[in-house]
Amino acid sequence: MGGCGYQRLVRAGRVAACAALMAGCTQVIHNEPINQRLTANPAELENAVAPAVNNYSDEIVALSFSGGGTRAAAFSFGVLEAFQETRVPVRAGGGATLLDRLDFLSGVSGGSVLAAYYGVRGRAAMEDFKQRFLLANAEEALQTNLTLVNVAQGLQGGVNDPSRFPSWLDAHLFNGATFRDVERQRTRVWINASDIYNRTTFIFAPVTFSALCSDLSSYPVSLAVAASAAVPVIFAPIVIQNYPGPCPIALPKWVNDKRNDNSAPLIQAYANALERYRSGEIKYVKLLDGGLVDNYGLAGFTVARLASDTPHGPLAPAEAVKLRRLLFLVVDSGRAPSGAWAQTVAGPSGVDLITAASDTATDSGAIGSYSAFDATMNDWRDELIKWRCRLSEADRRRYGAPSGWNCNDVKFFIGRITFDQLGPQRSRALNAVETRFRLPPDQIDMLIAAGRDALRANDTFRAFLKSLPGSVPPPSVPVPVAATPESDAREARAR
Repeated sequence: MGGCGYQRLVRAGRVAACAALMAGCTQVIHNEPINQRLTANPAELENAVAPAVNNYSDEIVALSFSGGGTRAAAFSFGVLEAFQETRVPVRAGGGATLLDRLDFLSGVSGGSVLAAYYGVRGRAAMEDFKQRFLLANAEEALQTNLTLVNVAQGLQGGVNDPSRFPSWLDAHLFNGATFRDVERQRTRVWINASDIYNRTTFIFAPVTFSALCSDLSSYPVSLAVAASAAVPVIFAPIVIQNYPGPCPIALPKWVNDKRNDNSAPLIQAYANALERYRSGEIKYVKLLDGGLVDNYGLAGFTVARLASDTPHGPLAPAEAVKLRRLLFLVVDSGRAPSGAWAQTVAGPSGVDLITAASDTATDSGAIGSYSAFDATMNDWRDELIKWRCRLSEADRRRYGAPSGWNCNDVKFFIGRITFDQLGPQRSRALNAVETRFRLPPDQIDMLIAAGRDALRANDTFRAFLKSLPGSVPPPSVPVPVAATPESDAREARAR
C-alpha cells in the first residue's frame, strides 16, 4: 500500500474513532411519534378506507413525481404548468385544462413536496409554490456541514432530527395542514416513504394507518413529506406509533389473502407489513426516504390494483364501464450515470463510492417498480376489457353504458418524462444540477422550462391527447440530435 493511500486510511480511521467516542456525548435524537389512535365509529372508518368514487369522466389522468430534492420539485412543477396550459374539451363538472382532470398524484422525496402542496391547496398551489419553496432555502434549518459532531450525530440516528425540516415546511408551505385538508381536494394524493424494518413502501393512505389503528386525517402533512425525504444519516427517521389490540376497523380481507397466496412480491411484502402492524409485532414504524424502495412512487397504484379481487378494481363498476382512456406519466428527475472513475482502473472511493452505491440501489429499485407497474397496468387493461365485454345488457344499463358503447374501447397511455428527452446538451446541464434542497434561481428556471418542454415532447402524452375528441396537442419542442464527428464537421464547414 502506497504512503499516500495509507495516510488516507489512517485519517479515515481516526475520524471514525473520534466520531464513535463523541457519539456518547452528542445530544440524543428526539423523534417522538405524534400520530393519534383511531376513535371514529366503524361505519365512518369503513367508508374512509374504501376505494374512492370520484365519478370520473371517461378519462383518468395520473402523475407520479420521483425523488431528487428541489431538482425534482422544479422539474415536476414545469410538468404541472404544461398541464395547466393544455386545453381540453370542457366536460360537465370539469375545467378546460388538463390540470383540471388530474385524478391521482403520487410523490416521493423531493417530488413529495410538490405533490403534498398540491394535495393541500389544489390549483392554488400553482400560484406561489415557486416563491414559497423552489426559490427558498430549505436547507437553512438543517445541519449540512461535515464535522465530527455531525458525523457522531449521524451515528446516533441522524444529523437532523424531526424538529427541523417539518418545522421549516410548516412555516413556509403547509401552515399546520393535516391529511384532512388533503382529503377535501378533488385530486387524490399519495405520499410515499420507506418502512425500513419491513423493507417495503409506506403509503400515507387510510388503509395503512387503519392497520396501525391510527388516524391519518389528523396527521401533519409536513411530517409525511419529511419522512418521504428523510435521507438516511442526514435525517433521523420519522416514527409512527402502532396501536395494537382491539381496533374499530378490521384489516381488509385482501391482506390475509395476499399473504398466503402466490401473489407478486410487492403486494405480499405490503400485506405482511400491514399484518405485523395489526398483530402488534411492531411497536413503532421507522420511516426514511421513499426512494430507498420506490423512487418513482408507483407502489401505491400497483398495490391498489393487485389488492383488488375484481377485474375492474380499484374502480367501481360504473367507473370501469365509463373508462375509455387512462394517462399515467412518471416524472423522472433522476440523474444519468456520471463519474470520472469509470474511465480509470482505480475508484470509486470515498464520497464517490457511497454515492455510486446509493444511486445503484435507488435506480435499480425504481426500474423494478416501473416494470412491475407497467406489467400490472397492461394485465389490468386486458382483464378490464374481458369483463366489460362479458357484461349482460342489463348490467350495461345498470352501470350506465352510453348508447353506442364499445366494450373494447379502452386504451392506457403509460410513460416516463425524463431529462434525456430534451437532447444531449440540455440533458447534460440538467443532470449536473445537484440533489439538494437549495438551488440558484437560474437552475430553478431551467428545470421548470425543461419540465414544460419534456412533457410537450413526450410521445405518450401526445398520443393520449390525440385520442381525445377535440383535443389538439401543443406544439412539439424540437429535440437536438446527439452530436457526431460528421455533424460537428458539417457545423464547422457551415461556420
